[in-house]
Amino acid sequence: MTSSPHETRDDTPSADRDAALGGAARPGGAPPPGGRPAREAGDDSPEAVVTCTTEDAVAWLTLDRPHALNALTWDQRERLIGLLADASADDAVRAVVLTGRGRGFCAGADLRGGSGSNGSGSSGNDNSTGRTEPAAGQVARTVERGAQRLIAAVLDCEKPVIAAVNGTAAGIGAHLALACDLVLAAEEAAFVEVFVRRGLVPDGGGAYLLPRLVGPQRAKELMFFGDSLPAAEAARLGLVNRVLSAGELAGTARDWAHRLATGPTRALALTKRLVNASLDTDRSAAFAAEAWAQEINMTTRDAREGVASFAQRRSPVFEGR
Repeated sequence: MTSSPHETRDDTPSADRDAALGGAARPGGAPPPGGRPAREAGDDSPEAVVTCTTEDAVAWLTLDRPHALNALTWDQRERLIGLLADASADDAVRAVVLTGRGRGFCAGADLRGGSGSNGSGSSGNDNSTGRTEPAAGQVARTVERGAQRLIAAVLDCEKPVIAAVNGTAAGIGAHLALACDLVLAAEEAAFVEVFVRRGLVPDGGGAYLLPRLVGPQRAKELMFFGDSLPAAEAARLGLVNRVLSAGELAGTARDWAHRLATGPTRALALTKRLVNASLDTDRSAAFAAEAWAQEINMTTRDAREGVASFAQRRSPVFEGR
């Protein structure tokens, strides 16, 4: 099977993968509602690996492939993109939590378990030389249709997305976490810009996300050296909102998600869009977008309820409409 040279495929045996990623992944997960134990090797179908459980208007999206540190094949990635789109469009869902089982959050992309060569519809096999070479433009298409679509699905989701990072987040797995609106991390978690270790350029929006979060110099340090960044240091740099013990991670994620799910859903969606867009525009455009967001939001029931509850000196009850 041929993978794009820009996919963060990990050929390290699962028993040795902790050392290859910096040795940061240790037991301690963030189980969603139900608390069933981590699934071992076996059924790696997208439905088994990327699960969705909805509880109290919160969609829990869980990567459940612990034997591979939750590395994603292309078809598992497509399911995650679809679930994020579904959460965005479903009025019954008002917040999303993204987490993993076992010792890793997501070790990156792993194309070995998916069908097709690289998700782009081309094998890239050059029979005249006997070598496997990507066709012209194939790498760019693979990145655009794969890793970039996954990160865009998080950034564009109309519901707030919380990452509950239970273990190592490497390569596209790190970018998946950092694209979320809020990031909670277990003490055992670590973030690894693993691309440079393989002679690769970061994909999945890494060169877009990291400078906006920590500035260009820090971003270059992380990407140039590929060192494992422990959760506590990630929090100090502003990549993580809270660092928690493994036992506290799921409960805090649930509490934060509940607060978001009982909030004014459309106002939160518009706020998310304003903040994300502000990083790519000038003051005039940002102010204009803010004014129109206010115009749109004031047509919602939640905005009217917020104003009425203030006037009546009571707590608001938001419907998400």
